[in-house]
Amino acid sequence: MTVPRQPSSPDLPGASDTPGRDGGKTEDRRHMIRRRWLTATIIVLLIGIPAGYLVISANQSRDSGRDKESKYSATGLTAGWPSKVQRRLYDVPVPPYSEEVAYYETNNWRTSRLYVQFLTSNKGLDKFLHQIGTTGPHLKMNDITISKRDQKVVGWEFTGPGPWSGLTHEQEDPAPTLDVVVDRSNAQHPMVYVVSTTTP
Repeated sequence: MTVPRQPSSPDLPGASDTPGRDGGKTEDRRHMIRRRWLTATIIVLLIGIPAGYLVISANQSRDSGRDKESKYSATGLTAGWPSKVQRRLYDVPVPPYSEEVAYYETNNWRTSRLYVQFLTSNKGLDKFLHQIGTTGPHLKMNDITISKRDQKVVGWEFTGPGPWSGLTHEQEDPAPTLDVVVDRSNAQHPMVYVVSTTTP
């Protein structure tokens, strides 16, 4: 005769198997949800923070560009580098990595001029002078070679403490004549002003 199986009592071995499995599934589900939430948060941070810095940097760069434009537009200068064609025609090789670069070009039936300014290093200045066909020793102390008329055209004022030096580099036609003034108030980073004049 077969004895009917009695329902498991909570006190009997194995009685907690089913509740244990259900409880384990609930814990697994909570752990999975927590893990997914943590992963999503990390992804948002990894993407969001760099993107935020890029936006801030872009805005700062744009604001800086606008400040330069407004600063130079009042004097007629354009912030930025002259085109390669202008630099070649007027023989003004702006050194690489120069800062505060600005320029202005004028043309009439008799003469054409390119006004250029840039902040460079001492090595950059030496390279510039070498490329136009002269050297540092040709710069004469306190010699402001750019005329008052040309200074007024672009609003340059060579009145700071300096020291200032300058030279005029004349070349045979049709090569331009270059008037160069250097401000060494920053001993490591001279500010260079150039007026290149050509006659057709």
